[in-house]
Parts: sequence; C-alpha cells; structure tokens
Amino acid sequence: MKQVLVLSGKGGTGKTTLSSSMIKLSGAKAYADCDVDAPNLHLALEETLEPKNSDFYGLPVAQIHSEKCVSCDLCRQKCRFDAINVKDVYSVDKYACEGCAVCQLVCPADAIEMIPRITGHLQLYQNDHVFSTAELCMGSGNSGLLVTEVKKGIKDWKEKATLAIIDGSPGIGCPVIASISGVDLVLLVTEPTLSGFSDMERIVETSRGFPAKIAVCINKYDLHLGNTEKIEKYCMENDISFLGRIPFDSDAVSLLNSGKTLVDKKGPARDAIEEILTGVLGLINLKEDEI
Repeated sequence: MKQVLVLSGKGGTGKTTLSSSMIKLSGAKAYADCDVDAPNLHLALEETLEPKNSDFYGLPVAQIHSEKCVSCDLCRQKCRFDAINVKDVYSVDKYACEGCAVCQLVCPADAIEMIPRITGHLQLYQNDHVFSTAELCMGSGNSGLLVTEVKKGIKDWKEKATLAIIDGSPGIGCPVIASISGVDLVLLVTEPTLSGFSDMERIVETSRGFPAKIAVCINKYDLHLGNTEKIEKYCMENDISFLGRIPFDSDAVSLLNSGKTLVDKKGPARDAIEEILTGVLGLINLKEDEI
C-alpha cells in the first residue's frame, strides 16, 4: 500500500480540501485524518457508517490521596509545571500536570499515585473502505503518539488497498513528524503569499529528514501570479516535483459547507486536481486501474 501524505506549512491553505478531492477522484479505499487537534476530513466525505470508538491514553496524571498526605510541600516545590495546588488540601491540576511523576518520587508518605489519563478519542470507519481519525482532548499533549495510533488504523488494510491518502496537520510540530514517518510521498499544498511561501520552505526542510519523496502544488495560484512563479522557481532550483496550480473557485465555500468537495463540480479546479492526482500516482509508481 502506497501512502500519500498531504501537508501544509500553515493552516487554511486548502490541505483538507485537496485531500478529500483526491480521495473522491481516486476511489482510494484507505484514508486517514491526522490533524488530531482539529479533524474535519469526515465533514467533507459524508461518512454514514457508525465508527468503532476507542479511548487513547497518553501520559498518566498525578493524584494526591489527602488521607495520606503529610503536607511536607515537597511535591509543590519539585513540580516544574506548577501543577500542585494548595488550599485546604494538596491537589493536582490535571491540565497542568505533564505526568513526569517527580512528585510521586519525592513524596515521603507514598500519598501520590499516577493514574491513567484519557487524552484523545479514536474513530475507525470500516466497510468497503477504511477511514481512521481521532481528536485530542482539550489541553492534552501527546498529539504525535495519537497520530501514530491513527495511522495504525489503516495498516490492517495494506493487503486490501493499494493507495492510502492521509490528511496531515499544519505546521512542523510533533503530529506532522509522526505523520511523515513511513509514507511514500509528501504532497505540500501552499498558497501564493509570503507567509505561504515561508511556511512551505519550513515543511520542505522538515520533510527532507525522511526518505519520502516531496512534491508541491499551489492552491488559489491566481491570487498572486508573481508569488506563484517564485514558488515554482524554488521547486525547480531545489529539485522538488511541482505538480500543478489550482485556481481560485468562488463556489468552494458553498461546496464545502454542503459537505462536498471541489471535484463534485466540473470546472478548472477539478481539472487541476485531476492533473495533480495523475502526477501523484506517477511519483509513487501506481496506475489508476491499480487503485
């Protein structure tokens, strides 16, 4: 199974719009949403199946048993995250606790216990296709670990599906790095703005730390042709595959709000995405009739 990861250096460039469009065009049987902070791929794909839900446990959280506590104050003094509250009794702020267990280590009364903590929720849709997604709980960390679990959801389909399309997170942080690991191609979506170009450079440098191929496409390219040409020149000078330009489509918002994708309407945007998909399949050595 070939894995294509769609990324952007910043939010709002059209990453999910392109991912959902390529999934519909290609008929891919495996796909995932690794933007666990704000997953929305399911909105564009109109999933009607009931998912299999499971909880994700990240680092544990400290809990102080007040009946054992001797108020020595060592836990508060040693906590680097200011997670220990002192009022009538000692307690732990679960949103500030990072699960390092230093408080448990220094407690002379054995009054502190590290307990499992749910930090996210996984959903797995399976029928004639597989769709794996998840959402991180508010204030929780370990987003990279949760992304890894999301990707495991589609691995069982490696014998059934030849292509997996993964919608990644914006930026260059832990969830992006976890998303890139093991994929065959990173497709970067950028926009013809100065911030779009700068953020694209950052994600290119991040992706180069992995063996995956890198390709670029520009969304809403006609908003600034000068910056579009600048991006294309950068790709040529840095030996990066440039796969195409997607024009601005004034109907994009209404299509997305109605749960549809850009390829549900014939026009220049659909034609451009078809061209990009052809380029993607060429880079991963996969034919359309093999999907």
